[in-house]
Parts: sequence; structure tokens; C-alpha cells
Amino acid sequence: MTPVPRFPRIVSILLAAILLLVLPGLEGALAQGKADEPYVSKAEEAILLDARTGRVLFEKNADAPVPPASMSKLMTMIMVFEALKAGTLTLDQTFKVSQDAWKRGGASSGGSTMYAELNSEVALEDLIKGVVVQSANDACIVIAENMAGSEQAFAEQMTKRAHELGATNATFKNATGLPDPEHTMSVRDLAVLARYIINTFPEYYKYYSIPEFTWNNIKQQNRNPLLKDYPGADGMKTGYTKEAGYGLIGSAQRDGRRLVMVIAGLRSINDRKQDAQGLLDWGFKQFRAVDVYTKGDRVGQARVWGGTQRHVPLLAAGDVRVALTPQEQEMAEMKLTYTGPLLAPVESGTQVGSVRFIVDGVTVADVPVVTGGAVPVDASMWSRAVDSVFIMVFGS
Repeated sequence: MTPVPRFPRIVSILLAAILLLVLPGLEGALAQGKADEPYVSKAEEAILLDARTGRVLFEKNADAPVPPASMSKLMTMIMVFEALKAGTLTLDQTFKVSQDAWKRGGASSGGSTMYAELNSEVALEDLIKGVVVQSANDACIVIAENMAGSEQAFAEQMTKRAHELGATNATFKNATGLPDPEHTMSVRDLAVLARYIINTFPEYYKYYSIPEFTWNNIKQQNRNPLLKDYPGADGMKTGYTKEAGYGLIGSAQRDGRRLVMVIAGLRSINDRKQDAQGLLDWGFKQFRAVDVYTKGDRVGQARVWGGTQRHVPLLAAGDVRVALTPQEQEMAEMKLTYTGPLLAPVESGTQVGSVRFIVDGVTVADVPVVTGGAVPVDASMWSRAVDSVFIMVFGS
């Protein structure tokens, strides 16, 4: 295990104690290998970033406006997820399949479909699965019409909201991603939306890892090639039209770090799979995993008032394993925060705070800390009185 230096600074505030640690001791562990040579992508446009920090690790023509095909359905789902979170929609709510949705998005269209029947009522959760797993155009149109009155109105809302989220090059003309010369996005836009879904809607992100979905007695497989055999992959969305070529938004996590990658403009399904895996492999190689603490290691101590002891050790409640790039190592900090003052009696094993690993102001790991022993109440009235005065004067 990598040795951890003592905390050099202590900051006390009312009701909390924070210990800040700059971690020069990690330098040796992280310097075990140099970053790989720059990645060469076959994609016309590509981007790779860290999902939590937003730091871009690789980009190629990342701001070029391109036809996104079905990858633009991420924005369709964001409109749904936000409405669900706001309580204006529910998963069991049903939407009616219109003539237009059935004709332009159904089986007769020759495109991706969930085979929703004309004039049927479909639960919103099933429509979500249709969009996410089957890339169903009929489900997208049904959602757009029922949420906004028309697909055109819904597309205008999508554009406005995407710009608010930072996808500033995005313009939507429909809810499906079907070809339209004015329906364009950049791969950076798509990465922004992917990261937003992952970080904001963990309860709905789970849909992107569903391997298959059956509707109207027709089973269809998730087209995302990463889900089949790439370690740590759990989303997100493929895209293809003749105009756009083959594209993919993919996400995977290892050692507590999640990467998001977007590639577009590839010539074949095989090229898409190979480039996606290659880019993610290259990205994960930029990190070095370090065991900072193991469960039960002492991470500090807390002041106890009114007890037989003035301090109680604080222990890590779990392992702290952090993956960092060499650049992140330069700015890595650790904060030990506990609620205080601790008042006796204190029981052993009580969770009182956490150890947070911070890079550039963003927490990349967070592990609870617990008390490492019991502290009974001090029977001495004088001792308790003195501690009470200190609490009133100093707050901790």
C-alpha cells in the first residue's frame, strides 16, 4: 500500500472538522509508467473525457457539426428524464401511438422501430426502453407528440434545452435523428449530454445497459457493441445513417473512474467497435490506480467532549483506491471531514464523516470514516463542565 503522509494543515469550523492533505507521496506510485503515445482514431470526429471531472483526454474535430443519426436520441431522453424528475410525467403513464408515428417510425418505414401498434396505448417506461435499447423511431415520435403536441415543437424545445446544458452546436429538427440537413451536432455536444445523463439521472441511466427488449412479441438486441464484451461498459447509444456513417457514444468505468467517448463518421460496424474499444483502452491507460487506504486504516482523530478520552481515532470504513492521470497527481488533495464536536458517549464503529479524494475541486472518491473505539462519559462533573464551556466558546 502506498504510504500516506500526515495531514499538514487543520481547519476547524463550527459543527465540522476538515483536514486537508496534499499528496506528494503518490508521485512515485503514479510515475510507474509514462502516458501512451497519442491515440490515432479512424473516426472522422471523436472525443474522450472523464465523466466526473469533464476533463477532455482526447479530441479530433470535436466541434465540427455533423449528422448525429440516432445518437441525438440522448436529447430526446433528457427531455423525458427531466419531466420524470420534475413529476410532470410518470413511468406508468401511457401515450397513444398516432398514425404519423406508426407510419414514419413503424415497420413500414424500414428504420429502427419497436413495432408499436397503431392507436395503442404504450406505457412511458416501455417507450423509454424502445428508444434506448431498440433505437425506436416510432417511440421517439410518440413521446414528442404526447409531450409537446407535435414533433416539430418538441425538436424546438430540445434545441433550446441542449443549448442551456452546454451543447451549443446542437440543432434538432426531429426527435429521432433521421436525416435532415439542418439536424446537426458535434461530438462534444453529444459528450456533454451523455455526461449530464450519467451524473444527473443514475436511476434512469440503468436503461442504457439493458441487453435486449421485447415488444409486440418481437425481441431485439441492444446494438451497443461495448455491452457484449468490453469490461466495465454499461452504455450508451449507437447511430447510423448513410449520411452520418457509423457512430457510437460509449461509457465504461474502472477503478472508480468513468470515461465517456463519442466517435462518428466511421465506415463500418467493425470499424466502430474497434475504434471504440481502442479509444477507451487508451483512455484507461492514462490512469494509474493507487491504494491509498485499506479498510480499517487510521486516517485521523476527532476531539471528544465530556468523555474519558479527549480524542478517538477515525478509521476508513472501506478501501480507498484512486485512479489518477499524471496531470491530476499534481493537484490531488484529500479531505477528512467529520461532524463535530463529538459528545460522549461515543460508540465504536459509528460513522461520523468521510474521506474525500479531490482533483481540481471535484471529488473523485468518497469513503465513510468511523470511530475506532468507544469513549464513555467522564464521571467527573468538573471535567464535563470545562468541556461544556469550551463547546460554547469555541464551537468544537
